[in-house]
Amino acid sequence: MNQQHWTQIRKVVANAQRASMHCSIATVDQNLQPTITPIGTLFLHESNFSGFFFDTYSASLRENLTMNPKTCIQAINSSKVFWLKSLINGQFQEYPGIRLYAEIGELRLANEIEFALVQQRIKALKWTKGSRLIWNNFHQVRDFTVHDFKWVQYPAMMPKQY
Repeated sequence: MNQQHWTQIRKVVANAQRASMHCSIATVDQNLQPTITPIGTLFLHESNFSGFFFDTYSASLRENLTMNPKTCIQAINSSKVFWLKSLINGQFQEYPGIRLYAEIGELRLANEIEFALVQQRIKALKWTKGSRLIWNNFHQVRDFTVHDFKWVQYPAMMPKQY
């Protein structure tokens, strides 16, 4: 992975989160059964192949990470406009998604910059009752480091430069 890949990965993840409001984090439990946890507060750092997310409600994720911190984070651009335009043109202008193979760290208290980022993300819906109920208690984050990635792609529809 290089900085050019990371810049492209950050763009695909941002578009996916804008469309679906979350990423999915896959882990396995003690019986090696997979679990997928939707996380709407995932952020990627600009340059060091890493990120963080607020971990408040994810009981299964917390339990699974104690046994195995390795995960797969998936972000898919589910925008109807993106898909319709791509299908009409017969070609994607960018990857429709990404899988990030990562290792997730321990819980820690969030810092002021992280609080500001999450407040910016939820600002548009902050006035709603649901927003106050589910996004009002963010205090802890988990850092993660990305070790590898795999694009989600449909080869017949990918531009030649991919």
